[in-house]
Amino acid sequence: MSIGPDITQLLRQASEGDPQALSRLFEALYPELRQIAKRRLASGGHNTFLDTTSLIHECYVKFAHAEGMAPKDRQHFLAYSATAMRNIIVDFARARVAERRGAGAQHVDLDSELLAGMPTGEREVLAVHEALADLAALDKRLAQVVEMRYFGGLDDAEIASVLGLAVRTVQRDWEKARRVLSAALRR
Repeated sequence: MSIGPDITQLLRQASEGDPQALSRLFEALYPELRQIAKRRLASGGHNTFLDTTSLIHECYVKFAHAEGMAPKDRQHFLAYSATAMRNIIVDFARARVAERRGAGAQHVDLDSELLAGMPTGEREVLAVHEALADLAALDKRLAQVVEMRYFGGLDDAEIASVLGLAVRTVQRDWEKARRVLSAALRR
């Protein structure tokens, strides 16, 4: 039995709500999910106190509670996983920033010296997230290319396959997105 059809079958069963299929799917793709998580944590989530295993487990929980998730193949699932991991890191960073600000406590304005003392990991994650959200508002496809390449570790050919584009189009989109994000992050 080949791996491709088995993964496709697991994806179908998981999208139909079979929790065992979702578990088997994560088990079968664990090495690839681990690579995505490792890259994601290295690219801005390293100061969140999440490790690779925790991030994958949080992703699993997110998928287990998701409705309407129906990736059609391995690449779509991995791209969706990369996006989910990014969102988990952003949510974790927001919670840590809120906790640092006192969460439910009365709001007190901080001076710039105290704000400058905040670790850059959370600020960096939130800045990239906001810049990517702005990019998605301008051009959703550019944001998808960034998520899949930067956060998911997919190469240009894999992204082209997922999005149904030519490889050269993906390469142009990546260059354009890098310029837009670079300008947004310098502000």
